[in-house]
Amino acid sequence: MGHFELTKRFTSTFGEIQFEKKGDGPALVLVHGTPWSSFNWRHIIPSLSQWFTVYYYDLVGYGKSEKAEAVSLDIQSKVLKELLTYWKLDNPIVIGHDFGGTTVLRTHLLEKVAFKKMILIDPVALAPWGSPFFSHVNKFESAFTGLPEKIHRAIVTDYIQGAMYHPMSTETMEGILDPWLGISGQAAFYRQIAQANQSYTDELEPLYQTIEIPTLLIWGEEDQWIPIKKGEELHQRIKTSTFMNVPFAGHLIQEDQPTRLLGYLLKDLLN
Repeated sequence: MGHFELTKRFTSTFGEIQFEKKGDGPALVLVHGTPWSSFNWRHIIPSLSQWFTVYYYDLVGYGKSEKAEAVSLDIQSKVLKELLTYWKLDNPIVIGHDFGGTTVLRTHLLEKVAFKKMILIDPVALAPWGSPFFSHVNKFESAFTGLPEKIHRAIVTDYIQGAMYHPMSTETMEGILDPWLGISGQAAFYRQIAQANQSYTDELEPLYQTIEIPTLLIWGEEDQWIPIKKGEELHQRIKTSTFMNVPFAGHLIQEDQPTRLLGYLLKDLLN
């Protein structure tokens, strides 16, 4: 895709959002997770935009969007609702990965936004979740924020490598790291972890059985962050769901197996 850019801006109630749209056709919205950004969709956007108008953006507090103080999941679903209104999208197809999947679910179930279809890729949806690292950051956020940059970079590097089955390329690593470096980036990285709270999915869990729209669940077979058994359980809870597992892929499927992921998406979307 060459140099990855977001050239458009939207001022939400919760901070400035950087976004982009490509293609011509039915609306398709991509929502990334943590600690990622829309950069991680770069492999599949060109092909999807041959069939759809693809909207993609950086969550508030992430990527190129404003490093706001409030970045929790309840905020992200409100921002997505505002963006959809701004884009004048009625009943779009939405694809969410990780926290992006949670954001899509909250936007549909709690913000009452209609979607034509949801595609959820390794979403954070069922308790328990949150690693010991998350708990530690929650207790000692200021100490992590004040770490020397070299140590911070090493921590983030080690952390994100665990999301892939295959070795992470330098391009991928640098693209993920870049927004989290520097004084504001480092503070933003630990802020979003400290504000991650299981209560934001606890309130969703009783509502999964009420979902009536087509929902595709895609899961990496080698996901070490959210094991595939969680995906199978979520599939049982959402009666309108279908389930597809991706071999040789960890949590970050769009980097591990972009071609296979694209094939799964197009097979579902174009039928």
